[in-house]
Amino acid sequence: MEWQTRFSPLPLSTQDALPELSISLLDNLSMITMVGEDKKSYLHGQATCDVVSLEKDQSTLGAHCDAKGKVWSVFRLFHHHDGYGMIQPKSAVEVELKEIKKYAVFSKVTIEESSDIILGVAGENANAFVSSITKDAGDVCVIQGGTAVKVAENRWLLVVTAEMTQALTTNSQATLTTHELWTRFDIESALPFVAAEAQNEHIPQALNVQALGGISFTKGCYTGQETVARAKYRGTNKRAMYIVKGATTEALGEGAIELERSVGENWRSVGALLTHYQFSDNQAMGLIVLPNNLDDDTLLRLIAQPECEWEIAALPYSLDDE
Repeated sequence: MEWQTRFSPLPLSTQDALPELSISLLDNLSMITMVGEDKKSYLHGQATCDVVSLEKDQSTLGAHCDAKGKVWSVFRLFHHHDGYGMIQPKSAVEVELKEIKKYAVFSKVTIEESSDIILGVAGENANAFVSSITKDAGDVCVIQGGTAVKVAENRWLLVVTAEMTQALTTNSQATLTTHELWTRFDIESALPFVAAEAQNEHIPQALNVQALGGISFTKGCYTGQETVARAKYRGTNKRAMYIVKGATTEALGEGAIELERSVGENWRSVGALLTHYQFSDNQAMGLIVLPNNLDDDTLLRLIAQPECEWEIAALPYSLDDE
C-alpha cells in the first residue's frame, strides 16, 4: 500500500536533536491477541504479570516462561477490542504462539497473531497528537481502527488497521521513519527485547522484568513461578540486563553482536546484544544480560571490533523488585 513507502530511515548522530513528532513503522514487532470467555483466567495462569487486576486504561509488561522459568516472551499487555493484545518482537511470535497455546484446548480462548499495523509515536508533541485522535483519557485509549498505548512520557504505541495507518500518514507533519528510532528509545528506557535468538535463555529477573512491574509475587500460580519466586526470595538470580554503549569502526549490522569483558589482562566473552542502535557518528548502544556483580567501570569491547571499547551505562530505574 502507498503508506508503506512513506517511512524512511532517519540517521542521527549522538548530538542531533530529536524530532518534535515522529511516527515509526514498527515492522520488527508483532502482536498476539487473546479473546474468548476464558481469556483472563487463561492468560493469568501463563504470564508473570497480574492480568486479573489490569484495568482498561492500563498496560503492563509481562513475561511468559517455560516450566523451568526460562522466558519465551516479554510483552506489552493491554486490553484491545474485546480481548487482550500482547506486543513483542516479531521474530519471537512463531515460537511464543506455539507455547502460549499449549494448554488452550482446555479453555474457551482463541489465540492468534494479529495483522494490525504497529506504529510508535514519540516526541514532545506525541501526547497532543494522540489526544487529537481519541476521546479517552488514560494510558490505553480506543482510537479509530485500534488502540493507543502509552509506554512512557510522550511515547505511544498505536495498533491500527492499514486504513488508519494510511489516514494518519497522509499529509502528516510528523517525521515518518523506520523502527530504528523507536529501538533507540526502548534501549534508553532499558525495556527488554527478547527476539528469537534469545528465547528460552534467561529468567525474567535477568531481563529486569521485576524492576519494570512485570512480575506479580502475590498472584496465583503460573508457568515457571517456582523458579521466579526462588530467584526473588532465595537470591538465586545472578544476572541482569544493562545498557552498554561505545564506539564502532563500522556499522554493527545484523546477526549476533558479541561482547567480551576484561578479566585482568585477558578478555572473556559475556554474550550477545539483545538489541542495538547505531548512531551516524561511529557510536552505538545496546542491551545485554551480564553478571549482576560487575563493577560499573568494567571494560567491555566488541569481539568483532576489538579496538572498540564499550562501557556499562546507568539504568533509568532501580533493579530492586520491591
